[in-house]
Parts: sequence; structure tokens; C-alpha cells
Amino acid sequence: MDTTVKALDTNGPATAAAPVATDLQPFLHDAVVTLHAPSFVISRADGQLGGGADGFYHGDSRALSHLTVTAGPIALSPVVGGLRGADRADFRAILRGLGEVTPDPAVALNRRRTVASGRLEESFEVTNSGTQRVGFRLTVTAGTDLAPMERVKTGHAPDPVPAREEGGAGPGGSGLAWSRDGFAVRLVSEPAPDALEAPEGRLSFDVELAPGASWTATLRCTAAHADGDQFPAAPADAVPWRTPALRSADRRFDQWLDQSVADADRLRLVDPRSAEGTGGVDQFLAAGAPWFLTLFGRDSLWAARMLLPLGTELAAGTLRTLARRQGAVADPATEEQPGKILHEVRRGTQNFNAAFAVPPVYYGTVDATPLWITLLHDAWRWGLAPEQVEQLLPHTESALAWIRDQAAAADDGFLRYVDRTGRGLANQGWKDSGDAIRHRDGRLADPPIALCEVQAYAYEAARDGAALLRAFGRPGADAWEEWAEGLATRFRKRFWVEDARGAYPAVALDRDGRPVDSVTSGFGHLLGTGLLNQEESAALAARLTGPDLDSGHGLRTLSSDSVGFNPYGYHIGSIWPHDTAIAVHGLVRAGFPDAAASLAAGLLTASAGFAGRLPELFAGHGAEAGPRPAPYPASCRPQAWAAASSVLVLRSALGLDADIPGGTVTVAPAFAGAYAPLTVTGLQVGGARLDIALAADGTVNTTAPEGLTVVSA
Repeated sequence: MDTTVKALDTNGPATAAAPVATDLQPFLHDAVVTLHAPSFVISRADGQLGGGADGFYHGDSRALSHLTVTAGPIALSPVVGGLRGADRADFRAILRGLGEVTPDPAVALNRRRTVASGRLEESFEVTNSGTQRVGFRLTVTAGTDLAPMERVKTGHAPDPVPAREEGGAGPGGSGLAWSRDGFAVRLVSEPAPDALEAPEGRLSFDVELAPGASWTATLRCTAAHADGDQFPAAPADAVPWRTPALRSADRRFDQWLDQSVADADRLRLVDPRSAEGTGGVDQFLAAGAPWFLTLFGRDSLWAARMLLPLGTELAAGTLRTLARRQGAVADPATEEQPGKILHEVRRGTQNFNAAFAVPPVYYGTVDATPLWITLLHDAWRWGLAPEQVEQLLPHTESALAWIRDQAAAADDGFLRYVDRTGRGLANQGWKDSGDAIRHRDGRLADPPIALCEVQAYAYEAARDGAALLRAFGRPGADAWEEWAEGLATRFRKRFWVEDARGAYPAVALDRDGRPVDSVTSGFGHLLGTGLLNQEESAALAARLTGPDLDSGHGLRTLSSDSVGFNPYGYHIGSIWPHDTAIAVHGLVRAGFPDAAASLAAGLLTASAGFAGRLPELFAGHGAEAGPRPAPYPASCRPQAWAAASSVLVLRSALGLDADIPGGTVTVAPAFAGAYAPLTVTGLQVGGARLDIALAADGTVNTTAPEGLTVVSA
């Protein structure tokens, strides 16, 4: 999901006189992000908004770029600040020297933030705990550039838009407003300011406080597009899953799950087309804040799949939302093709630079289509109602046909991709940055490219599609199983290479069918799909736990032994939580729980370093470099599949699986003993509650829905 713009193209060694690029993607690693999709706020750790990517955003547009508070010449000294859930944050500061007669602080400012869809509320409470009466002028300065998200991401935002005054009670009015191109923003204050200066955007309050007294002002900012929200916020009272409660011997695990589920809740969006035929609203998870707070096929599918132990409603909404937009025609400009599942949807074309632009509805992804099929299959097994599954089977057949036709179009029968527009994503798997797919010696692979994990997705989708067709009495199941076995045979013959440590699958085949022989985290996506035999799975399990991939904080995307390894590289050495969680689950499915336990422990350690909110990715230096991972400075945080990873790791630890059509639920703890005693309540299977308790001695007690048989192995 890379829309990174390379600001400099250096052809030689850097020198002291080299120019410094001014248009750089803003860093986010020290930001506080509060969100309620499709809105969010990015601020500094002290609560101030101003500079870089800071701001209040709604629907991929920046409503405020500045919102700062000052107290005249009095210094504001931050004391503490941070999240209170997903959509709230508090920040405390001391007004240094004001009213102080001892070394103790006397006057404090508490700034409270709450975000809702299209709405930001900031309250400022000043409390005088000293013994003297104090007076000062508090000034809030607000401003905006009304920038579209892609302009913010490039680091080249437009000039500020002057504020205009809006009427209200009090001297000079009480509000400010900005608007451009159908996007309108309004900021009002209660009480009204004592002075309002537009277009500078200053609201000033004269504060007088007796000892023990406090004063409060509340600012409310609203933002709206004239044509409405592309994907509205989901109803607060319609959460499409049960909220689990985990209590384990490792409180880090509990915190990680709690924060992750809270973040997932605030990433929920609604498909406005869903009311047309379902009688309700279909929900999905936006990919992540700030860069990707919209529908992404791959991300939304993986997140829904990871969250299946909490219920199938999110999966159903995600599947239907994408099915409504499934490719119907061949359009080279958008890369739409019949049966294909899209990559992303935006309000307008994203113009990053002369060589890189993405249309509003973009189909440049090779893996979303097989992942859609697999999610439908897995949701069916977890209890999605048969009538809902059956309604989606025509879309399944179209998606299967796309896989077959794309593979048949290649000489070698593998699923490949190439950007034919010249302005889209060069790489169209999940590692979609331009330098992601490279040979072991550092050379970039030439397209069209066949990724190893995409062949695994296609294999699994073909078998899962066959299972669905057979279960619902539709033709073609045998043919799809035969197709899958043919793919596995071709994969075994063409992808496997060898080095001093033994055999392993190349990350890809290049344009000429040559193996791209770098060692990557992609191994984890192959495990448990059925594409590999036991001997091959064992070889990959050993590779994944080697120190070049297993950093101690999760899997590196590229082996540290490879030419071009960069711990800060987006896909060439960094660590992605979802990538590691997929490997953890794959290792358990393939029968290697000890290897899975090691990777899961690394993710848990990393989660504590990020206060339970794991980012999209972080740097791949590893545990040897320090106990806490270094951030990837421009990473999304929160991000849907990073948050959902906590549930997949919990599922893997418990050895949890479901087969509702077969009447069973499996609970066979793989490595959960490391966190015992452990109790998790509020899981969901077959539409009903599932609770699991694991005692320190390994005893398992499962409370499952009536009619289901609990299988322990």
C-alpha cells in the first residue's frame, strides 16, 4: 500500500554540498492520533497542531492544519499527554511561574480532545490550585490549508486559506470558517472569545481565577464535503462483532488486544450502497490513518479475516462492499478487469507527481481477488448464514474465472502483474513499493512478476472455491481442485532455489521466468495454505526463525543478509505486524507451534514499545539493537491489519478453528501456555458466544454454543 514519493533521485555519492529536499513525506512516529473514521486528528505529544502532517482531517481532506494554544508570555510546560482509547486524548501542561509562591506548580491547563465523524471537540480547562489570584490572556490560533491527503503526504501542502468570521454571541462574533472546492469547515467557541481576529484565526480569552477556581472553554470544529461522505462513519451502536475480554498472565497481551479492538472499532466505515438491497448497512475497516483511511481491498479483506473469531458480520459487509465494485469491464486506465477485486477507492484522482497518479477507483492489485474468495470460505466455516454465502457465489465464480484467465494468459501458468499504465503501482502485491521485489544481489526484478505468496493465495482460493461450489451444489468443484494441484506442481518445479542453508522458494519469478532469489518474510504466507508438503513447510519454519528474518520483534520483510537490506526500508527490512501474525498462524496450521511462539513473543514485546497500538510497520533493527523497536517514522498508526493481528495471534495461540457446517469448533492450545492462566470471553462462533479458559496446568475449559462439538486436537 505504498504511495511514497521519492523526493530525490541520487546517482552518485552524497557530498556535504548536496541539496536538501524540502518536499518530504511527513514523519508521524511521535504523533498522537485520535480517530473516528472518516475523521481523525494528528497532533504533537503536547497536544498542539502545527506543522508536517498535523491537523484535523475529514474524508481525505485537512480541515485544520493548526490549532495551538498560548498564554501570552507565560510558558506552557507539557507534563503528560496521550490517548484515552481510540477517539479521545488528554494533555496536561503547567503555566510556569503563574501564581507560584513555592516550587510547586500552581496553575495547570488540561486539554481534552474528542473526535467524531466530521467533528472535533477541544476543551481547555485552567485550574488555579495556588493561593493567589491570577489573570492572563489565553489565545487559540486556528488555521488550515484545506489540503487533499496526497498533497500532505508529499510534504508539499498548499498555502493557508484565510479564515472568515462567522457571527455569534459576544464581541466580534464567536466563530471562524473556511471553504474551498465544496469542502467547508467551521470553528465555534463556547463561551465566545473576548477577541476574535480573522483572517489570522485568533480567538483570545481573558481569564481571571481566584484561588481554587477553574475556567473552561470548548471549541467545536465541524467539517463536511458538499456531496457528502464517500464512506460514512459506521453507527456507534452497531459494532459488527463481539468485544472480547482477555485476562492473561502477561498483561502486555491484554493491553495489546484491548487497544487493538478499540482502534478497529473506530476504523469502521459504511458502504452507502448497502442500503439498496440488504435492509441494513454493510461495514468494513478503513485501512489506516492517516494515509489510507478508506476502502482498500487487500487490507480490508485481511483485517476481516483476522477478526473472524469475533464474528462474521464484518466479513460479510466487507465481502458485499467489494462485490458491488467487482470488475465488470476491461479498462486499462484503472486496471479494472471482469471478476477482479479493486485495490482502493478515493474521492478523486491522487496526483503525487508527474510519474505517479492513481485514479479514484483503482484495481491495481493482484492478490485482493483470491483473498476475497478465501474470506468468503472462512466466513462460511465460522458461521456466516448459508443464504448470505449463496448470494455471493456468482461473485465467487467471477473471481475464480479472473484467476484462471490471468494465469492462462501467462506462458508459465502463474498469476502475474504488471503496471500497464506507466503511472500506477509498479508492484501490486502487498509489498507494493517500487523497490520491494529484488534479487539477492540487490537487482530489482523486471515485470511482469509472479509473487510466491500470490500463488499460495491462488491455490488456497481455488480449493476454497471448490469447497463452496460443492457445498452449495454448483458445478466446477472438481475442475478447480485439479487446477490447484497443477499450480502446486508448477510452483514446486519453478520457484524453489537453493543456497548454503538449503532449499527455499524465491520471492518471485521475473519477466523471463527467472527466480528472484531473495530471502523474505513471504515464506510465512505460504505455510498452512496447502501449497507445501511437510518437508517444505519444515524448511520454511526453520528459515523464519533464523536471526536474519526473526528480529526478536517480529519478521523482517527482507533477510538482513541480503544486499539492499535496510531496517528503515518500507518493504526491504522493516517489520509489519500483520506479516508476522500471518506467519504465526501459518506455522501453527502447518504444525510448528514452537516457531510460532517465538515470533508471537517478539510481536508482544514490540506491542509494549508502542503502548499497545502497533503501527503499520516499524524498523527492523531487532531486539539486539535495544529492547524497544524503532518506529518507521511515516507509518500509519492505527492501521487495520496491524490492529487485527492481535486477534490472529490469540487465535493461533489457542489453536482455535471453526467448522460450523461440520458442527465443530477446535480449541487445541498451541503456545497459549506461555500466557496461562488465560481467560478470554466474548469470542463468537456460529453467531453465538464462545469463552475459553486455560489453567496454568494446561487444563482447557471451553463454553461453546449449543450443538457444537469441541475438538481438542
